[in-house]
Amino acid sequence: MQVLVRDNNVDQALRALKKKMQREGLFREMKIRRNYEKPSERRARERAEAVRRYRKLLRKRLEREGY
Repeated sequence: MQVLVRDNNVDQALRALKKKMQREGLFREMKIRRNYEKPSERRARERAEAVRRYRKLLRKRLEREGY
């Protein structure tokens, strides 16, 4: 991942880098990998995340279409 530093403005480049990392999901992955996670716990977490995403999609669809 690369970010250009223009006019020696490191703060702006750092902000752009953080935004790119956030978009790629690197911060979430680092948080998850901080501690060992058993395979069964990983499957359960991923399943719960999928359910959460699906329910969010249904809520948005209900709000948009009204049924």
